Amino acid sequence: MENDSSKRGGPRPGAGRKPGGGLYGEPTTVLRVPTSQAGPIRDFLSALNRKRQRDAQDNVLELAEFVPDCRKISLPLYTSKVAAGFPSPADDHVERRLNPSDYLVDNDSATFFVRVKGDSMIDAGIFEDDVLVIDRSRVPQIGDIVLAVLDGEFTVKTLGKSKSGARLLPANKHYPVIEVKEGQSFEVWGVVTGSMRKFK
Repeated sequence: MENDSSKRGGPRPGAGRKPGGGLYGEPTTVLRVPTSQAGPIRDFLSALNRKRQRDAQDNVLELAEFVPDCRKISLPLYTSKVAAGFPSPADDHVERRLNPSDYLVDNDSATFFVRVKGDSMIDAGIFEDDVLVIDRSRVPQIGDIVLAVLDGEFTVKTLGKSKSGARLLPANKHYPVIEVKEGQSFEVWGVVTGSMRKFK
């Protein structure tokens, strides 16, 4: 049986590292530097990469514990459509009384709030200074918006998954996808179940 060695070796379609798929997310080049400067340059590049990740994360301004209010405020929930103006105050338009805490919070002991800093989730309707409702009792699923901790920094992103592990997806085209790399400290703190915003 003849062994055709001419078909072995050589480049394979699709093999090798994809352009822009390395540590820095862009093409790299070979640069000759003095041996004495190799260490400081590596340190600089590592610091630059950490800064890029922090910038992509959007930090959380503050966390606040949910405290059930003994007053149990109950407000009217109207069934009539509001196009331009206020619905009729007639009693037959009131569907029921609504307690804001009951509406927003499913599990008192596992719920807390965070205030958002940054605009990486604006296409999901989450804006800077919004207060998010976080439920730690929920098991995070792919596609959930979550509060995650990556290398000690809080970030709000959509939870995704790749072959290599978890991904944190922004909802703003100007922000990169965060690939959670092996060796990084990563934890999902809770699932975002609601959002609050004051206009005045």
